[in-house]
Amino acid sequence: MFKGILIEKDDAGYRANLSELSEDQLPEGDVTIDVQYSTLNYKDALAITGKSPVVRQFPMVPGIDLIGTVTHSDNDTFAVGDSVLLNGFGVGEVHWGGLAEKARLKSDWLIPRPESLTPKQTMAIGTAGYTAMLCVIALEKNGVLPGNGPVLVTGANGGVGSYAIAILSALGYEVVAATGRLQEADHLKQLGATDIIDRNALSEPGRPLAKEQWAAAIDSVGSHTLANVCAGLKYGGTVAACGLAQGFDFPATVMPFILRGVTLAGIDSVMRPLNDRIEAWQRLGQVITPAMIDAITNEITLDQAIDTAEQLLNGTVRGRVIVKVSGD
Repeated sequence: MFKGILIEKDDAGYRANLSELSEDQLPEGDVTIDVQYSTLNYKDALAITGKSPVVRQFPMVPGIDLIGTVTHSDNDTFAVGDSVLLNGFGVGEVHWGGLAEKARLKSDWLIPRPESLTPKQTMAIGTAGYTAMLCVIALEKNGVLPGNGPVLVTGANGGVGSYAIAILSALGYEVVAATGRLQEADHLKQLGATDIIDRNALSEPGRPLAKEQWAAAIDSVGSHTLANVCAGLKYGGTVAACGLAQGFDFPATVMPFILRGVTLAGIDSVMRPLNDRIEAWQRLGQVITPAMIDAITNEITLDQAIDTAEQLLNGTVRGRVIVKVSGD
């Protein structure tokens, strides 16, 4: 038996509880893992609270991230004792995820833990840091250089936003952070932001074209915010869009794209090909420092995850939440 958060939905309603589970309940897969750490992302919080239809099969163990040690493998790629990492692939939505002491997964979803990172550091980065790095790589591949001008990061106090600021700053970019929590300005500057703006300046309907302000942007907010970001990019600018915290709509015009040559680069971290994942994690191992991780991360235990999910959705959690599932 092992502990895990189990989400159930039936005639009695929708509920999430810390439960005793059996290995016999684990879903199909060719690799079994003792989970050391998972995380609590926005999607996990939605799943646990039921405030959005994230979970598509019941019962479900949430947790879109995990790192752990292989205890059984039917695939030659991984051996017992290997330290492996998972992000995405519908885990925590259609396949049991990381917020339990054991997981059984498909080997195709796993990559080895980067040698330069400990298990705890790897999960402290998690999907948020991995997504932020995918966004930075997209900007780089579209020719955005540190000398081109400031890069805007929306949702700056969230996990993706926090890591985006830290990564961009470490690579020499000037970073502007947009946040609804201006009281966190000092924290954002410690991460590397050179300027802070109120998210309200971007969250309402705006003009089809605005003053050219930013060379590029990383947006995890969507809706009017993304539309206004596009409208305010400099000629030839790129925005990497990876989230929808404000909404999934995009009330924009084609004006920034056809008059300023703006590029909208969509970033999917869930089904990303293996080579892209390995590239992103290799870069993270080179750029991320222990000091960055400490500044961005809060650690909780598995039995605190359900209460923390509510706090995350209420916007009272700064940065990343790492969940210690079992021993190091």
